[in-house]
Amino acid sequence: MDMDKRPPAGGGDGCLVGVIRVPVKIVAVLVVLPVRVVWELLVAAGRAVHRHVLGPLYVHVVEPLLRALGWLLTTLFKIVFVWPWAGLWRYVLVPVGQGLAWLARGLYERVLAPAGRFLTTHLLRPLGAGLAWLCRGGMRYLLAPLAKGVTRIVWALGMALFFWPWVALWRYVLTPVGHGIAWLAAAVYGYVLTPVGHGLVWLAVAVFRYLLRPVGLGLAWLIVAVYRYLLRPVGLGTAWLAAGLYRYVLTPAGQVLLWAWHVAGRIVAALWRGLKLVGWVLVGWPASRVYRHVLTPVGHAVREVWRTGRAAVREARATVRRALFGTPPGEPARSQARTLGSTTAADAAPADEISLPRRQG
Repeated sequence: MDMDKRPPAGGGDGCLVGVIRVPVKIVAVLVVLPVRVVWELLVAAGRAVHRHVLGPLYVHVVEPLLRALGWLLTTLFKIVFVWPWAGLWRYVLVPVGQGLAWLARGLYERVLAPAGRFLTTHLLRPLGAGLAWLCRGGMRYLLAPLAKGVTRIVWALGMALFFWPWVALWRYVLTPVGHGIAWLAAAVYGYVLTPVGHGLVWLAVAVFRYLLRPVGLGLAWLIVAVYRYLLRPVGLGTAWLAAGLYRYVLTPAGQVLLWAWHVAGRIVAALWRGLKLVGWVLVGWPASRVYRHVLTPVGHAVREVWRTGRAAVREARATVRRALFGTPPGEPARSQARTLGSTTAADAAPADEISLPRRQG
């Protein structure tokens, strides 16, 4: 593939694009292609390791270990924290609580309730009636006059101690002092604070008019001039330079790198298909031929020899048993031992007397 004969992207971008594209293509072929090949090989190796090593290891080793560990931790938690408290509650606290409740209920019903009823009927009720009669008499003839006298004395003392002193303090002390403080504040406001405030206002107006406003106007003019004659031209030049760099350098370089990436992918895919074909020709196809034309016939022959030998051994044991113990009455005649060329299945021959226990074992 001739990279120099490809038309420039975007229709005639000039000789500058061609001059930049040729080194970029060379760098892409020398750098991007090996990186892409190594990347594809690493991806294939990672997939193979995940499929044939990590996946079975997790399924058959890690996951059963985690399940067993979870079951063990759950069981230990139940044994240490759940079952002891449940047993304590079910077999100790509940029976003890029920026994205490039954004892308290019996004590209340058999002892406390009858004693309370007896004391209420024969002692507390008459005693309460007598005390109520005594309190009514004492309240009427003794406590009521005494309470009236004490109330009058307390009222007089309260007025003398807590009301009249505060009234006198307000009338003869606080009111004159308040009037004096109000007159003093009015004088200070009228003859001190008002002139000082007017002077501060005039000073603030003068500072703003003759200092802050000229300084602010000068700074604004300076900012406008810096923006108009410095920042704006520099920004326009930077934007033009960035646009030219993007249009005539970065865009062709990106297109060349993208093309080189696709070409590298196709080359890697072709190499992978070639490697698979070579592996099949060198390993897979010979192995399949050997398995089909060598191992399979040998396995069939070994299986037939094994089955024939087993049938012969069974027949010999049956013959020895008949010679020693005789033929059982009503026993069906046994089939002849099959040969290598027979197509009858080995399991079609009747099994001997010990075949069932041997199979079960």
